[in-house]
Amino acid sequence: MRAIITVTGKDTVGIIAKVSKTCAEYNANITDITQKVFDDLFVMIMLADTDRLSVRFTEFADRLSALGQANNLDIRAMHEDIFDAMHKI
Repeated sequence: MRAIITVTGKDTVGIIAKVSKTCAEYNANITDITQKVFDDLFVMIMLADTDRLSVRFTEFADRLSALGQANNLDIRAMHEDIFDAMHKI
């Protein structure tokens, strides 16, 4: 299964490193990443393979959310199936 991870907030040094480190800690493999800085606003979307997560997906998503809160960022992880369902007409 795959997850879409979004990150938004004020740009600071190390955002990609912190999110990537957390993904690695829980064995989520980042397969694609795009990021952009608009003035001082950082926006990133990651696609991660979560087939081999070392914890439940909900715990992984909660850990990313907590990382965001600790760094004044909004970080969300969404299961690909939910993402797909939201975008079907």
